[in-house]
Amino acid sequence: MHTRDHARKNDTADEMAELFTRCEFARLLGIRVLELWPGGAKVEMDITDKQNPLGNMHGGAVFSLADHAFGLAANSGGIQEVALSAQITYISPSTGRLVAVAERVSEHERGSLVSVRVWDD
Repeated sequence: MHTRDHARKNDTADEMAELFTRCEFARLLGIRVLELWPGGAKVEMDITDKQNPLGNMHGGAVFSLADHAFGLAANSGGIQEVALSAQITYISPSTGRLVAVAERVSEHERGSLVSVRVWDD
């Protein structure tokens, strides 16, 4: 969803990455920004200490990584956006380091669609 009256139109990719680096929740999870471009972002997180009782990456941690990548991608084009809805499909248990890539795939006056892929590395 666009909020044009509060748009951060002059933010560079570095400024946007810095803004999201200050997110306390992302720091708590150990999320790191690897790349940022207009409409896209790549982030990573280690699985260490984020396992569920079965020893796999906790689903909430995976979702949080995807959401952080979304936030960077959606806001890297000079317009502030927030998620209106999100859906995730877990294909297999995750181990090791996780990488998420988010990319804006369509945009229109009332919002945009951002796709996020997450995989273990």
